[in-house]
Amino acid sequence: MNNQIWLMTSAFDQLNLDHIIEKANETGVQGLDVCVFRKDGTRDDFVATHMHYEEFNRENAKVILDKFNHAKLRLSLGAFDNLIGGDEAEKLKNQNHLLKLIRMAYLLGGDENDVKVGTFVGYNHEIGILENGFERNLEEYQRIFTPIINYAESLGVTILYENCPMEGWRSSGYSTTFNNLTGVLAARKIMYEMIPSRNHGEIYDPSHDVWQNTDPVEVIKHTDMSRLHRIHVKSTRNNPDPYWGNMYPMQRVKAEWAQKAGVPYSTNDWDRHHYEATLPGFGLGDSMDWRAFVNILNEKGFEGPFEIENEAKLSKQTGSLAAIMQGCKAAVQNLAPLLWPLNENGFCYSEAEIKPLKDLERQDVPVKTMRDLH
Repeated sequence: MNNQIWLMTSAFDQLNLDHIIEKANETGVQGLDVCVFRKDGTRDDFVATHMHYEEFNRENAKVILDKFNHAKLRLSLGAFDNLIGGDEAEKLKNQNHLLKLIRMAYLLGGDENDVKVGTFVGYNHEIGILENGFERNLEEYQRIFTPIINYAESLGVTILYENCPMEGWRSSGYSTTFNNLTGVLAARKIMYEMIPSRNHGEIYDPSHDVWQNTDPVEVIKHTDMSRLHRIHVKSTRNNPDPYWGNMYPMQRVKAEWAQKAGVPYSTNDWDRHHYEATLPGFGLGDSMDWRAFVNILNEKGFEGPFEIENEAKLSKQTGSLAAIMQGCKAAVQNLAPLLWPLNENGFCYSEAEIKPLKDLERQDVPVKTMRDLH
């Protein structure tokens, strides 16, 4: 294998893109998954905006391509919000923002430069609480995403879904923590049948399945590899819980009840499942066999990048840039013997494999909204 390792820029929300590129070169990675969240969005967890998305044009794209080629880095774009549920006004803003990112990716070369657009789908709980609620969400996904994917296809851009269930997106007073339709492989496979375009696929993060007691190796065995374009590098250390079990989330109860009974209880919306976010090779061990996971990807011919998404408690969550960099460097070194060939300098990526991003001199196209697509 000679897969590239990239950094997801959400871990560096305190830095601008130029500084992140410097950190990327220091870390020894070959690309960046550049986060371009809405600046007026509602999320406040692991979000960042590292490109100007308003009035992005042909000249901006050329500057970005030159910047990344000078640093010998590849790139993708992403913003991860709820596009099929939640507040109607926010939902529409999220959909229109995704359309802006698709246009940006097109101007940056789209699929010809392997510039993909990462997103969530989200979940609509108003229809989800009804009988056949999951099926209704799939239908809502089909209704909303069909014109979006058609638009992406017309521009030669591929949308990638990430599989985080976003377990903290609702109040912990609700019993369910499933808030993103693409959180299970079954849904993703059905979605490709509902919208048969080749211009949508997935970013797979094994950590989300690990804490749900699902083996990522088995997930990859049943994954359509033509749909898999990215791997997120993130781990979890599972903490068995004798009080609430490990199948369903911890529920919110009155604090005095839990304290008197001596049992844990949900203290915030993200405090529901019993795991700790980690990075492979940094600090705590994790509950995943990375060698077995990489081996199955190798057997199945996966050639895409491994993107370090640093949300680790001992790294990103410390708030220390030095600790963030330590975690990223440790993850690179941990993966190096699994992904890179051995030479006189150890396990190293063959830099000759880094292809420069092509300036395709794309013709500009106007910004589209969901209204324009119907």
